[in-house]
Amino acid sequence: MANSLMASGIVAQRLNAEELASNFSDLHPAYAPHEAAVAADRCYFCYDAPCTTACPTDIDIPMFIREIQTGNPEAAARTILEQNILGGMCARVCPTETLCEEVCVRETSEGKPVEIGRLQRFATDTLMAAGVHPFERAALTGKRVAVVGAGPAGLACAHRLAMLGHEVVIHEAKPKAGGLNNFGIAAYKSTDNFADREIEWLLQIGGITIETGKALGPDLSLDHLTSGFDAVFLSIGLAGVNALRLQGEDMKGMRDAVDFIEELRSSSDLSTLPVGRNVVVIGGGMTAVDAAVQSKLLGAENVTIAYRRGRDAMPASGFEQDLAAAKGVKLMFNVMPVALKGDGAVSAVELEYTSVIDGKVTGTGETIELPADQVFKAIGQTLRGAPDGLSLDGGKITVNEVGRTSKDMVWAGGDCASGGDDLTVTAVAEGRDAAMDIHAQLTS
Repeated sequence: MANSLMASGIVAQRLNAEELASNFSDLHPAYAPHEAAVAADRCYFCYDAPCTTACPTDIDIPMFIREIQTGNPEAAARTILEQNILGGMCARVCPTETLCEEVCVRETSEGKPVEIGRLQRFATDTLMAAGVHPFERAALTGKRVAVVGAGPAGLACAHRLAMLGHEVVIHEAKPKAGGLNNFGIAAYKSTDNFADREIEWLLQIGGITIETGKALGPDLSLDHLTSGFDAVFLSIGLAGVNALRLQGEDMKGMRDAVDFIEELRSSSDLSTLPVGRNVVVIGGGMTAVDAAVQSKLLGAENVTIAYRRGRDAMPASGFEQDLAAAKGVKLMFNVMPVALKGDGAVSAVELEYTSVIDGKVTGTGETIELPADQVFKAIGQTLRGAPDGLSLDGGKITVNEVGRTSKDMVWAGGDCASGGDDLTVTAVAEGRDAAMDIHAQLTS
């Protein structure tokens, strides 16, 4: 396999260790205390602040920024963490440019918002560095809850339940917890093993056990969980990947973007990670951008994102699009793949130009061929492994506003559940809100 990859132009060690370290350094370096004070001083501390309304976890943003301004970042962190226990990671990966910062009054009046995400990171990092966990468990209830999946929704649900006095067992399929925070986002957004450190800090609440290598299936059925626990919360994510449905999709050099990102995030030495010379990423979301940018940072010479609709329809934010362009990634719009070329290994992708008529993408008949020794699919993920007996909506588990499923005493949240955006911050809100409803049911 290694020889065939090398023959096709997919090789490791395109860059030296120093170049890789620089390329994968922190995208948004942390504020120093003086910088944070200056940034906080720009906030107008609005009444009925639009930034708070725009936050999926309802953080009181003016409050925490004022606490930073008055020299109390630890209090600011508590204000954040009361609503979003993964506030440190969300400060790094949340698309603040399309949420809280987009509606900031400074943005609408001056074109430069208060840097809410970096201020949130300053507060939560300060608290974590002090080794402080600001929450204590309530009196034990004697109730046990199973959480399936240790991603953002599962961790947020588990922490809130533990804080309320319940015992929680998290069943996680992968070798370690974290979900997308550990395996699914670009490495330059979360450096220095922050995801692991945040989980270790979160578990200081007590009452949470994580069992890895445990996935829903013959050995861990929903019936088994509902009979052995008082309630169950499912946060199993989206493990399946949509197919291009093109001949040659199984050729060498074709990969799912999510698998590539996971391999990169799990690598202890990026110089050993092979990457192509000419890389094409099919898709237009955050995963496509993360795969494309990281390919470029690993040393790929030509990287192209091919998206079937126009720029305005691209799911990745304007900030992410600009980031990709700044890193040397070419963005092509209104093109879709129609053929993969190669003899055993991909050597080119044929793209057809598209137009959008009545919301439907239609090929124009005009095509272009791009050389490609590596192609990543990033065209969406699908639910895989949902237990039988649960209602589905649009390919996801049907839930109400607090995460209840069609099965009694079973809740769900995060990417696997219907409704909401597939964002870390949304998953945290759904896990937290489900925990509150579970608590109400268990103690009524």
